[in-house]
Amino acid sequence: MRNFTKAAAALTALAAATALAGAAHAEGNPEGKIQFKVLATAVLPDGGVKQVKTDVLGLVPGAVGNTVASDNVTPTVAIEYFLTPNISVETIAGVTAHHVSASAGALKGTELISKIHIVPATLTAKYHLPLGHGIKPYVGAGPALFIVLADEPSAALKAALPAVTRTKLTSELGVALQAGVDIALGHGYGLALDAKKYWVGTNATVYAGSTQALVTRNKLDPWVLSAGVSYRF
Repeated sequence: MRNFTKAAAALTALAAATALAGAAHAEGNPEGKIQFKVLATAVLPDGGVKQVKTDVLGLVPGAVGNTVASDNVTPTVAIEYFLTPNISVETIAGVTAHHVSASAGALKGTELISKIHIVPATLTAKYHLPLGHGIKPYVGAGPALFIVLADEPSAALKAALPAVTRTKLTSELGVALQAGVDIALGHGYGLALDAKKYWVGTNATVYAGSTQALVTRNKLDPWVLSAGVSYRF
């Protein structure tokens, strides 16, 4: 699965580069219906524990007082369709990788869950402010489905608690708010800056054999900050 997610990210970047290379031979349209973006994206999640549902081993709050998720930078692609000159819908594609560590308790600083790979599937409706001069700020909102492709207990967690066999993070639906700006460079090309704030959670389960030894409700709630280039036609 790790190789799959690396390949998925590489293919995303390759497809984006190929599309933009092909577009370079065509004349774009700054008022066209479709806009394609290739972005570098920083995903900055929270990862804190909101609720302890099951704690068979008594890990909270002694060993694991709270948790934090790591940040990541990953390539993403955005495809946008303009319903009117000022109203559009947009979706993004990409895979982001993280790990979760203890931020309090006896295991503070210890990585607990490794190799977490998530697809933050997002669809937003956007309104673009018609300021003119090629500068178009926008705001947007819409649903997001965080699809967890993989996760596993870290080596440190298994060393500290040999009974641990596996972990499981749930895929869940949330919402996103969005703001950004498109800056036209001419011939359909442009620069893109984008910020999204998500509200989405996950249930994190640590198994000892087939027993749910620890189940917590965690908030992901990431900021997702992107910058890149666009082509509209």
